[in-house]
Amino acid sequence: MNSEQFRKFGKELVDVLADYIDNIRDRDVLPTVEPGYLSEMLPDEAPEEPEDWKDVMKVINDAIMPGITHWQSPHFHAFFPTGHSFASLLCSMLSDGLAVLGLNWLSSPACTELEIVTMNWLGKLFGLPEEFLNRSLGPGGGIIQGSASEATLMALLVAKDKTIRILKTHDPNLDNDTAKSKLVAYTSDQCNSSVEKAGLLGSMKMRLLQSDVNGCLRGETLKNAMNEDKALGFTPCYVIATLGTTATCAFDFLSELGPICKEANVWLHVDAAYAGSAFICPEYRYLMKGIEFTDSIVVNANKWIPVNFDCSTMWVRNSCDLMRAFDVQRAYLNDIADHQKIPDYRHWQIPLGRRFRSLKLWTVIKIYGAAGIRKHIRTQIALALYFAELVRADDRFVVEPEPSMGLVCFRLKEGENFTIQMLDILTKRKKVFMVAGSFKNKYVIRFVICSSLTTHENIDYSWRKIKEVADLILNADKINSSTKIGIH
Repeated sequence: MNSEQFRKFGKELVDVLADYIDNIRDRDVLPTVEPGYLSEMLPDEAPEEPEDWKDVMKVINDAIMPGITHWQSPHFHAFFPTGHSFASLLCSMLSDGLAVLGLNWLSSPACTELEIVTMNWLGKLFGLPEEFLNRSLGPGGGIIQGSASEATLMALLVAKDKTIRILKTHDPNLDNDTAKSKLVAYTSDQCNSSVEKAGLLGSMKMRLLQSDVNGCLRGETLKNAMNEDKALGFTPCYVIATLGTTATCAFDFLSELGPICKEANVWLHVDAAYAGSAFICPEYRYLMKGIEFTDSIVVNANKWIPVNFDCSTMWVRNSCDLMRAFDVQRAYLNDIADHQKIPDYRHWQIPLGRRFRSLKLWTVIKIYGAAGIRKHIRTQIALALYFAELVRADDRFVVEPEPSMGLVCFRLKEGENFTIQMLDILTKRKKVFMVAGSFKNKYVIRFVICSSLTTHENIDYSWRKIKEVADLILNADKINSSTKIGIH
């Protein structure tokens, strides 16, 4: 493909994407395909000769698009939002077009320096303590990671390295392997699966501590667990607190966990992947009380800020800890930057290279402004509360726990089997997409405001679909019908 073809087909593709978003309400949220469908439609071997772009687009339309789950549909209420905006799309295209690979400062100075500026902007908008900002007078700073999973693993590995170094100051003859085998990490039983996975990848025992009745991890629970482990000869090393759990969007008590970690010299990492973006609204910052005790925090800007994946923003209090843990030098990576002022981000992440991610985040902040992002988040929270009102007005349903941010959990009073059956039928009908969660050992359905396109009318539509299925299964139960419920 030459530049003239790129101009022509690129313009056509922009039209395709614009039409897709404009008409996404007309599509079912979930595709009607079976596992393995695409392998049956595509050739077993790669083409030997070049193919025409029109043929490529035909396959995309005929084979790939029918297998797409439409995350930007206003009737997609599963998981959490995935950020999206035309501004982000344009600068993702610009980033790919420039094809920058950020190995070090000299490999593309703007790639590093725009990230410094943008992470400072966002950190200030969230109200983070100054120690977490990139500044020449201190070792703190922010970096854009690929995902919250990476950030959690990175912090675990740094905590492991730092703990071993501290232990060796007291016992220079300490055997590293033996010491590492006794390190313990702690988190809530409500943590995201990526947190538990970090323990597996980082070869560290991960204790899932029981949360309170509201799904929050409390200080006393953590302190008791640490004391138990120390009595058995283990070393507390790493704590992951969650601000906005996946199941119910509960908030661990940082103000209780923080002092305990500080006293024990244990690394405290905060997973605020979804809910952290709400801190751009001052009225929600009370939920991060105790943030001054933390060592690192991650917020997925690619969830609630209109920036496309991947763009997971992470801040650390002391980047020197990362440098000590991950500093691997090679002559070909030496450059002229003063790294007392300019961070060498290759030591702050798992891969060596990095995409020019800050370009799309910087652009979205410029195009929307802080006020626009706040409006977006507040609107989605208001829509969630509107849905909760609709559910509560129907005495067949229970909303539990209280709605949090853009998430509402609900169930049928009639019993768990009915709630499971309702979600199963709704999923098979493909008009509305939600997933399950658990609260107080009860099965609940999670309804999240995800798409930036969602309006009150879309909430009304989703609620009608939910009520239709509730009517179907509850009425069928009342008359003891033996007829199998149909899917229409």
